[in-house]
Amino acid sequence: MNWNDVIKYANQGSPEPDRRVEKTEEEWREQLTPEQYHITRQKGTERAFSGALCHAHDPGKYACICCDTLLFDSALKFDSGTGWPSFAEPVKDNVIKYEKDTSYGMVRVEVMCNVCDGHLGHVFPDGPPPSGLRFCINSESIKLVEKEETTASE
Repeated sequence: MNWNDVIKYANQGSPEPDRRVEKTEEEWREQLTPEQYHITRQKGTERAFSGALCHAHDPGKYACICCDTLLFDSALKFDSGTGWPSFAEPVKDNVIKYEKDTSYGMVRVEVMCNVCDGHLGHVFPDGPPPSGLRFCINSESIKLVEKEETTASE
């Protein structure tokens, strides 16, 4: 995956997810903390360097806080210096939904969980090789799942 793929998905639609999770706003509010709800369901952003996972480098995979879909592998997490957890690519092409975001007077690509539409953050073309991508993700939108837990379900 590279920036051209991201732009194609943002303009023409993301790959179909393996499954869908849909809930009412009331159900999401009951399941999530107020901060998680604000970020994932209302497209909020946590303050830079404030997220619990910003400096975490424990082995494992990161899953969507809303629907438990595996999204990122810790092996592809890197310190971007931006204040948010950053990843070079998702675990599978179809777990991330890409949408053009023109808020704040700029053009960016928003990334969401493709299974439940939970807002995760944004992707930028300034990451490390080989993808050159930086998935800039809010800590509140993901959770670390230890390797032992993910190995049994893969």
